[in-house]
Amino acid sequence: MIEQLEQIERQALGELESIQDDEALQRWKVNHLGRSSPLMKTFDGLGKLTKEERPIIGRRANEVKRSLEAAFEERNQGLRQVAIQRALAAERLDVSLPGRPAWRGRLHPTTQTLREMYRVLGEMGFQVYLSREVESDEMNFQLLNFPPNHPAREMQDSFYVDTGTQRGDNPILLRTHTSPGQIRAMREFAALNPQDPPPVRIILPGMCFRYEQITYRSEMQFNQLEGLAVGRQITMGDLKGTLSDFARRMFGQQVRSRFRASHFPFTEPSAEMDIECFVCGGEGCQVCKRSGWLEILGCGMVHPVVLRNGGYDPERYSGFAFGMGPERITMLRHKIEDIRYFWANDPRFLEQF
Repeated sequence: MIEQLEQIERQALGELESIQDDEALQRWKVNHLGRSSPLMKTFDGLGKLTKEERPIIGRRANEVKRSLEAAFEERNQGLRQVAIQRALAAERLDVSLPGRPAWRGRLHPTTQTLREMYRVLGEMGFQVYLSREVESDEMNFQLLNFPPNHPAREMQDSFYVDTGTQRGDNPILLRTHTSPGQIRAMREFAALNPQDPPPVRIILPGMCFRYEQITYRSEMQFNQLEGLAVGRQITMGDLKGTLSDFARRMFGQQVRSRFRASHFPFTEPSAEMDIECFVCGGEGCQVCKRSGWLEILGCGMVHPVVLRNGGYDPERYSGFAFGMGPERITMLRHKIEDIRYFWANDPRFLEQF
């Protein structure tokens, strides 16, 4: 029986040396280590041996089994290495070549413009104040002199989160402008000293949402940057001087700007500010509606009702406010003709910035 095991081992190892592919290797494993192989039948016949022969034959059979299993693993690893080398040779892979560089992230063009606006207005003494995007009807409209059923509300179709069935006339909505931050900021400042509130000079950036038709000039979501200055003896001249200086710092010292009378419920008097269209140079194009001018912001003196709602006595304090769109300013600076590019996430557009 010992000689038979020796012969099984020699024959199996001899056949293994000539195997050159995985399929033949698997057949070898079945023939020499499978349940029907001569080696496995030796284990089945141990019960027929004498007590003296049984441990000797069993021990030798286990040694042969371990020897064949080790030889199988070694040959299997060798064939894998050969397969990998052949695949590498077929692909002609040069492992010494440098890897492909990873793409570096970029700031969105609107973010770049916002940061430039922060810098310019920061140099003029304004501080950033962040306000919430989900507001109540009271904050978004009523405290800003938009009473219920006011016709000006029709200019801003809103996304309502809560229709207000449990809130009376104060439903919850996505803010349609950053102006609610004026009330929150003034009340926060006024709480510091209710008898003599400190002056306010802040900017309020953030996303706004309006249920509008999407065109090349308007979107249903957009960034806005609100500005607010409140103090003693602030005049319309301060407003015009501040915004004219802002335009020169943003667009160059030679930029032309103009103010047009307008109406907003939360300012009185109110105006809109235009700058010369840089896309067409003032000659008229699709972006500026053939006028040669592009509106960049609305502004005005803070309405006495809004001042009072914010905790400031309109008999002692005055102020101005303005709101501008960073996307529209970015269009001017880079001669972009369609505002929808900012939200399409097209790499061909974003890589230019």
